[in-house]
Amino acid sequence: MNQLNRAALVLGLLLAPLFASVAGVAPTAEAAEYVAAKAAPRDIIGEIIDVVGLKPRFEVRSANIENAAAVIYNGKRYILYNERFLAAINNAVHTDWAGVSILAHEIGHHLNGHTLSRTGSNHADELEADEFSGFVLRKMGASIEEAQAAMKVLSDERSSATHPGRSYRLAAISRGWNNADAQLVASAGGQQREQQPMAGSARTQRPERETVRSQPQTPVTTASLDSRLVLRKVVFSSAPHEQFFLTTRLQLVHMTEEGARVVGKLARTNNPDFPFYFESEYLQGLFVTDEGVLVNKRGQRVGYFG
Repeated sequence: MNQLNRAALVLGLLLAPLFASVAGVAPTAEAAEYVAAKAAPRDIIGEIIDVVGLKPRFEVRSANIENAAAVIYNGKRYILYNERFLAAINNAVHTDWAGVSILAHEIGHHLNGHTLSRTGSNHADELEADEFSGFVLRKMGASIEEAQAAMKVLSDERSSATHPGRSYRLAAISRGWNNADAQLVASAGGQQREQQPMAGSARTQRPERETVRSQPQTPVTTASLDSRLVLRKVVFSSAPHEQFFLTTRLQLVHMTEEGARVVGKLARTNNPDFPFYFESEYLQGLFVTDEGVLVNKRGQRVGYFG
């Protein structure tokens, strides 16, 4: 880690408590109600687990440790992390993806069985966890630069007895990122081939009244859609022949004759039964279950993730 990056990280660690106390302004009742209903804290671990399609068999806890670690204690698996450290590294590299990559790396140790060994850290395990981190971050929508940001700052240029040098680790992250990218491209290509005969459908059928209202007066983005950005197909029951896609940036995109129209963005709630909803002027009261089913505010199924 060069001197400039070390200084930025140390400064971030020193100032994190100060910034936290200054930011503690009491919200209005209306704002507090909105936050409680809509703006739940980002569940990074949940997002990582959703990407790999596995159930977490470990607990995640904030701890008084130097940075982050995957450990087994009394036969139970844990991901431990220092909150100030993650905040500082995010500030140092100017992206929240840094903290996500560190947590993904530690989860990779558990999922690859590294913590079952008593040999401690070694080059092979670290590179495998790095590759897992790159894979996960691409699936979550990070660029290759964002996926590598933390490692560029935290890793030493030369290899040690337990950890490989920076160039090896960045290459492992890149390998995982490229593998995920290839999967996304292949998946998007298959979806587009399936939808090709329906591309000429003349008019969007409207989902039921509680879910879709008139088109917003504010402009929406219109452009072509890069297949590499497609994460999932979205099917509306009352408009099954229209092409909707969820992108890696969690945007809901409608393919029209004029191009791709961004009509909403997926966001988290604090409701475990309906963990997601679409922020949109075009779609109202549209929630998503943890199984990828779209429901309206009356709980009726109106679509699903393909």
